[in-house]
Parts: sequence; structure tokens; C-alpha cells
Amino acid sequence: MQNLYIAPTSSTPEVNFQFDRHQLSLRGESYPENAHAFFGPIMQAINAYLPTLQSTQVTVDVQLAYFNSSSTKVLLELFSLFNDAAVAGNYITLNWHYIEDDETILEFGQEVADDFTALDFHPCALVE
Repeated sequence: MQNLYIAPTSSTPEVNFQFDRHQLSLRGESYPENAHAFFGPIMQAINAYLPTLQSTQVTVDVQLAYFNSSSTKVLLELFSLFNDAAVAGNYITLNWHYIEDDETILEFGQEVADDFTALDFHPCALVE
């Protein structure tokens, strides 16, 4: 499976999915004009990758300083896929990076942890 790298822009995050190392990363801000167009290839890659796993440890790092409502919807779909992969016998660690004083991002991460209980959720505060 080909690794996936998408460079960040002013409105889209850096996507660095190293499938060969089972390390997936989203960093930056996400408020593209068309979230489904931006995230479409990412979701296709994830849908191709996850069925290949068998008792695999995967690390997902999310460090988004801001994301809009359309990105939120796609992110929840993504976390649902990861949760399903964990239920299927894989070990998915979700490292949720947030700025220490950013309650909104932290609370969203906690909602993700509550909704997708098969994920091994780790909140990681970043000091500015």
C-alpha cells in the first residue's frame, strides 16, 4: 500500500499516513471549502488500508488547532472506521494533541473517546 502525504495549506491539514509503519498523522487546520473533496482520497486510502490489518498496532496522531463543522463530520466518519478496526482485533492508539488552554478541542477529543470506546485514547496537552 502506498503511503499518503498531502502538504498543508492555509485551510487544510498536513496528512502524513505512513501505512508501511502503521503511523497516521493529521496536523494543522481543517476548513476546506469542500471537506468531502479534500477528505475523499484520504477516506479511500483508509478504506483500502484497514481491511489489510490483522492484530496490528496502529498509531494515529491528530493535532488540529481548528476544524469546521464539515471537517468534524468527516473526522467522525474516520474515527468510526478506526473504531471498527479496533473492534475487529487491531490495537488503535489515538493521540489527541491540543493546545493546553484550548477547551473546545479537548472537549471534542473527549467526546471522540466517549463515542469510540475501542480506541486507546490519549489526550496530549501542548504548552504554547
